[in-house]
Amino acid sequence: MFEARFAEDGTVLPPRVTPPANDGHKYDRGHAFILSGPRHATGAARLAAMACLRAGAGLVTVVGEAAALDEHAAHLTAIMLREDDGENAFIDDRTGALALGPGLGVGAQTREKVLDWLGRGFPMVLDADALTSFAEKPESLFAALREEVVLTPHAGEFRRLFSNIDMGDRAAAVRGAASRSGATVLLKGAETHIATPGGRHGVNRHATPWLATAGAGDVLTGTIAGLLSQHGDAFEAAAMATWLHGDAGRRGGAGLIADDLPNLLAQSLQALCEADA
Repeated sequence: MFEARFAEDGTVLPPRVTPPANDGHKYDRGHAFILSGPRHATGAARLAAMACLRAGAGLVTVVGEAAALDEHAAHLTAIMLREDDGENAFIDDRTGALALGPGLGVGAQTREKVLDWLGRGFPMVLDADALTSFAEKPESLFAALREEVVLTPHAGEFRRLFSNIDMGDRAAAVRGAASRSGATVLLKGAETHIATPGGRHGVNRHATPWLATAGAGDVLTGTIAGLLSQHGDAFEAAAMATWLHGDAGRRGGAGLIADDLPNLLAQSLQALCEADA
């Protein structure tokens, strides 16, 4: 359904999008799981989950504590909810991707949860608090990473995790971070750079300053997870997600808020489908 495209210089181009097969099933597009923050800190996970579903994941489940799920239930209908029991919350042989970080809180509990989920071996997106929680001991995170895990730091989070990497050259910085961490690294900004431990590199310039708004990063996390659940290649899923996220932001323009972005993603995807028809 999705095909990543790049210019010769690594610039991310609009992805090629085709409709699902007529005889397709929702599980063909993967079951994505989003870990929720606690009660009164659930909005970030909700934004990620809505974006994940809009990006084409066949099913999306938000996992969290019971009190948090009560809040989600008041807002979500197409997205499933599952209580986090610490063991079987996301056991599903059709799991496509996991995402965690938005709204989780910074500290030991988040570190433990991240390392637990990483140990399950699924493709994953780590953002926000899932990154900042390792600022003092980043090597403990890096030891658990692999290429199908996408880290999505903004500049501040990047500096906390990779304090010895000079950010003067962002392309070189993201390559160095990917090599050091063993993960696919996406460095957010006006130009978003993506790199793998093996040296693949891309840069998305299709964006807008209107995306500098609370919650936009959570939407990007969910978009990556939605594409990763279907596509399987972390680098290409991250690259396509940054282009779509930027395109949705451009469609929103002045007055854009993060709540608008999942619906704008649908418009971007429909336009790409029609262009390739």
